[in-house]
Amino acid sequence: MVTAIVLAAGVGSRMKSEKAKQFLEVAGHEVLYYSLRAFDEHPGVDSIVLVTKEEFVEHCQKELAERYQFAKVRDICIGGKERYDSVYQGLSAIGAEGENDIVLIHDGARPFVTAEMISASIACARECGACTVGVPAKDTIKIVDTDHYGVETPERKFVYQIQTPQTFQVPLLRRAYETMYEAKRNGDTHNITDDTMLVEQYAGVRCKVVEGAYENIKITTPEDLAIAEIFVEKTLKKI
Repeated sequence: MVTAIVLAAGVGSRMKSEKAKQFLEVAGHEVLYYSLRAFDEHPGVDSIVLVTKEEFVEHCQKELAERYQFAKVRDICIGGKERYDSVYQGLSAIGAEGENDIVLIHDGARPFVTAEMISASIACARECGACTVGVPAKDTIKIVDTDHYGVETPERKFVYQIQTPQTFQVPLLRRAYETMYEAKRNGDTHNITDDTMLVEQYAGVRCKVVEGAYENIKITTPEDLAIAEIFVEKTLKKI
């Protein structure tokens, strides 16, 4: 069983819009529509769990899942306080897993995930246990201290910008989450920003990076919406 957990619980304060960023329109469709379509159409994905805010559930059900007949959207559940809480809610909705089950965690504000990324992620997770989509950094990266003085400049060939989906064998990810929550109950204050970090920190498993695309942007600011329109127009011209 291969399940995609699509996260759509954000509000997008940097977008400066009354509407949550995942529901803003790009080329006539809501941002969230594109990633749901990509997973729904992929033959290697069996089901989709959509995680959103309680006030968005009805909209997601009627205006996305039903309107576009996304048959693989099997569950729409309510997210938690932090991103990792939302992922865990989606993971819990999967139910009992088999040893060979795979889960892809994807940010619903990334509309340009491709079939190639999904296929490569599933194959890599089956082999390695954990992986993420990413692209080589184009710019030189500088590590700074608390006073903003540079302390390290890593070699650019080893620096990647991490995207989603992030893909795992389900038992591995569930075990990492259980260990993390136990650690937090015991006072751990480690800040978890994505699932590869969680698996590395709490399961001791390295995550492989598979090839993503620079077009696989996260819609965060108004400028991103304009760029997304260009990407969609470019894709339509190829068809």
